[in-house]
Amino acid sequence: MKQYSRLSIHPQLDDFVSEELCPGTGIRPEYLWNGFAQILADLAPRNSALLLKRSALQDAIDTWYREDTTNNHNAHIAFLREIGYLQNEPEPFTICPEKVDPEISSVAGPQLVVPVDNARYAVNAANARWGSLYDALYGTNAVPEQNGMEMTLEFNPIRGQAVVERAMDFLDAHFPLQQGSHGNVPKYCIAEGNLHPPLADPSLLVGYQGNPDSPAALLFLHNGLHVEIAIDRRHPIGSQHPAGVKDIILESAVTTIMDCEDSVAAVDVEDKVHVYRNWCGIMKGDLQADVLKGGRHFRRSLNPDREYTGLDGSALTLHGRSLLLVRNVGMHMMTDIVQLDDNTPVPETFLDGLLTALAGMHDLLGNGPLKNSRTGSIYIVKPKMHGPEEVALQVELFSRIEELLGLAKNTLKIGIMDEERRTTVNLAACIHAAKERVIFINTGFLDRTGDEIHTVMHAGPVLPKNDMKQARWLPAYEDYNVDIGLRCGLRGKAQIGKGMWAMPDQMAEMITAKIEHPRSGAGTAWVPSPTAATLHALHYHEEDVAAVQLQLEQRRQAELDNILIPPLLGEPTLSAETIQRELENNAQGILGYMVRWIDQGIGCSKVPDINNVNLMEDRATLRISSQHVANWLLHGLINKEQLLQTFTKMAEVVDAQNASDPNYQKMATDIDNNISFQAALDLVFKGVETANGYTEFTLTQRRREFKKSLKNS
Repeated sequence: MKQYSRLSIHPQLDDFVSEELCPGTGIRPEYLWNGFAQILADLAPRNSALLLKRSALQDAIDTWYREDTTNNHNAHIAFLREIGYLQNEPEPFTICPEKVDPEISSVAGPQLVVPVDNARYAVNAANARWGSLYDALYGTNAVPEQNGMEMTLEFNPIRGQAVVERAMDFLDAHFPLQQGSHGNVPKYCIAEGNLHPPLADPSLLVGYQGNPDSPAALLFLHNGLHVEIAIDRRHPIGSQHPAGVKDIILESAVTTIMDCEDSVAAVDVEDKVHVYRNWCGIMKGDLQADVLKGGRHFRRSLNPDREYTGLDGSALTLHGRSLLLVRNVGMHMMTDIVQLDDNTPVPETFLDGLLTALAGMHDLLGNGPLKNSRTGSIYIVKPKMHGPEEVALQVELFSRIEELLGLAKNTLKIGIMDEERRTTVNLAACIHAAKERVIFINTGFLDRTGDEIHTVMHAGPVLPKNDMKQARWLPAYEDYNVDIGLRCGLRGKAQIGKGMWAMPDQMAEMITAKIEHPRSGAGTAWVPSPTAATLHALHYHEEDVAAVQLQLEQRRQAELDNILIPPLLGEPTLSAETIQRELENNAQGILGYMVRWIDQGIGCSKVPDINNVNLMEDRATLRISSQHVANWLLHGLINKEQLLQTFTKMAEVVDAQNASDPNYQKMATDIDNNISFQAALDLVFKGVETANGYTEFTLTQRRREFKKSLKNS
């Protein structure tokens, strides 16, 4: 270990920071680590104390549920206030972050979440700011494969025509002409700043490319999002349209979270340096990825900005990439790649905050050819915070990092993930604690449900997972988040976000379902792929989110009491068949994800469920499934023998599902010695006692064990 004052730094991390991260920032490694040592001395004890408070509150709640015989809801709420779990709301206030990019403050649109350890995914996500509507429709089930519209090895002109018709319907709905349809336009041209044939609303046209008499592209703006009509009569697709329209390009993933947390399997210095290196490359604008596609190798890099001519003849430059945020790990994780002088590991979130901010300086200083933030901010999303005291600690950490790096006050903005129960029920106070920095709040079914199950673990058996979506707490939670966000002044200043669509191959279903997110007042919502971002962008043309939010500000606020109603299984009880089916579904999902995480170091991927439907899985899905099994085991709906038999049976199912993967190692042949299988059992057998039901403790330990076994083999 490399020694700096009161810290020991792993040589591999020290080399990266010294040779790649610091140069160009004006920050010397010695200064950085000595300053970090002081931050740790001052703030790490508070981090530890807050983690102990989490445990003490949970112990008190567990005791209440074990001893309560009245099932008195009002008495339980009074108890939560008495122990400090429920806190008083602050006086009315309005958030006041400054220098926030419009992609966050005022533009509503899709948001990608992508593991930053995968350079190809990261580059693709950054480039997903703009997406082809033709490709998104043609390549997914958004256009049904029926009546001759099937996807074939060669281009299917019947399917292609259906795609064009859908795209023209979109143009006619949101960019209507004074007369006729875009599908029948013989030629587009611009004269005296107006489109011919004329639009019903001429203000929707904002620019073009090429010659105004025969433009190569037309640029429109609607509900804050740009749409480009690409024109080329010589193109195979364009030649089929009277005016030569070859594609419709939508502004799609307006923002993207580059994730260091739930979708990443980073357990040691090698992994963490890889994560930091990719984020640094993104901030410098030089990250590249080698891609093999269709038998062809090529290198993918970040897209440049997009250049147009404004209607007044001036140059018009639009951001060519998604505005990027970075998600750090939660405050409960410790890392030994930096140690105090007594060999104590340090909070990993402190290290993440320091080094992701330092990497962000390259963007602020203009050290690369591209820009991320054009207002001078660095956006850091903080997950798994429990209540306002923990938010306040992160705000203090950001302030200290700014002082150390010489950044202006409030350069580091914070995204508050409303995915832990104590944050939900104290949301206004959480936002108040970060009112000068907050740029994001969001909800999410998976982690939030995992924490819900753990919090009420001793209250009784919980509902089956799918039935949880109809329980009273969930819609109240979703509405309450929006209501509190609007009441605290987030409209026009910060994002109110909603959760992930987890079925990346089911785009027709997503188009039907996810319109509810902008209708609920959410200015952004998570999508699993660039293609999904393009299709979800259609929803933000259908709904003007700012107008929706204005209306919602007048409604009655969702009831906090409803959020605190546990999602418990009532009468009648479930049949043995239903219980077994739920157990099998959970076991298969846990094992299917576990083998990717531990054996292959993949933190997020498409994993087939028990019905062979691909689901986008990360640690949040693992948390809810393992907590659900632990709850039913605790309350006797299932027993240990049944659990072991089911997991053994599902190991065979998962082995079969992965049979074509040459890197896959079978579980069922030796379950007693298979690290992934034993890790899955750890999650459920220790699920009651593990802090907040978090899975990353077990995952990290077992992934390290697996990597060590590879080195020793």
